Amino acid sequence: MIVGNAQQHADWHNRLLQAAEKELIKFEQQESEFRKRDREERAAELQLPLEQSDFE
Repeated sequence: MIVGNAQQHADWHNRLLQAAEKELIKFEQQESEFRKRDREERAAELQLPLEQSDFE
């Protein structure tokens, strides 16, 4: 019985970690897109040329 509970806990923990990792990746992508748009908007306001290396 204890081994079964340990396995259930490990499975739950792994699912939780996978969900957290998926959400973190999603957040990082959204944050990256936001920063890119923000740089583009600020550059347009200041009429500055953007270089491709600015986005990396």
